[in-house]
Amino acid sequence: MEQSKIDRINELARKSRCTPLTEEELAEQKLLREEYVKAFRRSLEAQLDRIYIIDEKGEKKKLRQGDCQ
Repeated sequence: MEQSKIDRINELARKSRCTPLTEEELAEQKLLREEYVKAFRRSLEAQLDRIYIIDEKGEKKKLRQGDCQ
């Protein structure tokens, strides 16, 4: 996500603490937050895709969803 969009999220958050946001600002804030969450999830999934587990035998296995024990 672009830094300018993150800055705008923070700007709207600061403004909302002092004065109510307009309908347009609320809609913009909602869209920006949704975009931020999607970007965060993509980043986290990419990190998790690079994680491997070393089992008791020393074998390297890819971490898969549902592998929790």
